[in-house]
Amino acid sequence: MSQAYFNSHASTWDETAVEKDPAKLTHMVARFNLKQGSTLLDVGTGTGVLLPFLVRVVGRSGWVIGLDYAELMLRQAIKKHCSGNIAYLLADIGAIPARSGSFEAVVCYSCFPHFQDKPQVLSEIRRTMKPGGQLFICHTSGREQINHIHRQIPPVCHDALPENREMHHLLENVGFVHINIEDEADSYLAVAEKL
Repeated sequence: MSQAYFNSHASTWDETAVEKDPAKLTHMVARFNLKQGSTLLDVGTGTGVLLPFLVRVVGRSGWVIGLDYAELMLRQAIKKHCSGNIAYLLADIGAIPARSGSFEAVVCYSCFPHFQDKPQVLSEIRRTMKPGGQLFICHTSGREQINHIHRQIPPVCHDALPENREMHHLLENVGFVHINIEDEADSYLAVAEKL
């Protein structure tokens, strides 16, 4: 994934991003079935498109940590969302600066295709999760649409959301269980659990 590409688009990202429909985001987050008071990590938070929806669900007693490695994207998120229960991490997803077992849930919204070493990323995500924690890899478009969009953009043209069987194997191979993948025309949601 090109850090320079995302930094160069940070100031206009919210105007041009495809996956920002509030109704779709509300519906997607409702499918996570998160509990009030949860601590969760929003990986690849970008400009924070999903943050207010996550904060609403975890409530005042919960925490949402937005992680991104593109500093200018993260700055946009901080400008928009500075509530008391949102924290930010400028870091690479391959080496998350968090203790093992820190999070009840990890969300990868509209970012998973851009991870170059997907097994390493999944392994690192799993490390940071509590036993019984859930991972949500999601988009408000289906896999085919996401991959079609990326193929039109030269800097990310090879960044693809894996075919469902491959995604299942990726998750299973790093130790996730209870894997469920729903790939529909207008949404994609892969859910996996850490035992």
